[in-house]
Amino acid sequence: MFSYLLVNGMIIGGIYGLIALGYSLIYRASGLMSFVQGDIITFGAYMGLTFYKVLGLSIYASLFLTFACAFALGIVLEKGVIRVLLNKNVMPIYIVLATIAISFIIQNAPQAYYGTVTQRFPQVFSKSSITVFGVTNQTEAYACFVVSVVLMFALHIFMTKTKFGTAMRAAAMDPLAAEACGINTSLSTGVTWGLSAGIASVAGMLLGPMYGVYTMLGATLGRKGFAGAVIGGYGNMYGAMLGGMILGLVETFTAGYWSGTYKNFIAYAILLLFLFIKPTGIFNEQAIQDV
Repeated sequence: MFSYLLVNGMIIGGIYGLIALGYSLIYRASGLMSFVQGDIITFGAYMGLTFYKVLGLSIYASLFLTFACAFALGIVLEKGVIRVLLNKNVMPIYIVLATIAISFIIQNAPQAYYGTVTQRFPQVFSKSSITVFGVTNQTEAYACFVVSVVLMFALHIFMTKTKFGTAMRAAAMDPLAAEACGINTSLSTGVTWGLSAGIASVAGMLLGPMYGVYTMLGATLGRKGFAGAVIGGYGNMYGAMLGGMILGLVETFTAGYWSGTYKNFIAYAILLLFLFIKPTGIFNEQAIQDV
């Protein structure tokens, strides 16, 4: 029982961590908070479904095209919405409201073609299930965990060890000073939003075979990813993964030893507790302040 709950908790935590990475990346590189990240998972799931099932492309071509479309969407959102609002010197709350509006658009747009019925996403891997420590799960479930861990290290290295990653962080800290140093802040923030959208789209394709594809897929999981990012330290890549893991394990063990009815209550209670006791998260990332 314990090993079953532990493995499944880590898998679910990996899913939350993968989503949280996108939230943290946007904040770390642009200093902005976005609530559209979860719904881009929905966008990725539907795009993957279109390329893989409807058009009959290979899984690799579908994954590449889905990532490319999501990357382009992220740039369009940053340049066409977020940047326009920032140039008007609006309050930060308006940026948040704009991302919420975009999330509702993404939730409802697929209904024009797919309707409201949950779509079945074809199996991605040739082997349908894998057994780890005596626990059998879908291959996509373990793939989510592996991808999330790999991306955590890759993004940390990218943000701290590369020139472009350093430029992205500099642009987020002080755009004016960064531009004075020759950094193209517009390019760096656009790429940030593109990368975060691409990460979410990969999550959507991997989650499709597990949960099916429906309009509220990303909204439901996105809230948990955001909570994980806050608990771990908003903007910290390792914190995003750790926060997601904590939520996943708490949910799973609560459902296993108590009742699944209360797993969401306990998860969000932990988030509230962190906001009261340690609002900067486990890794002590500084919270957003309006200046």
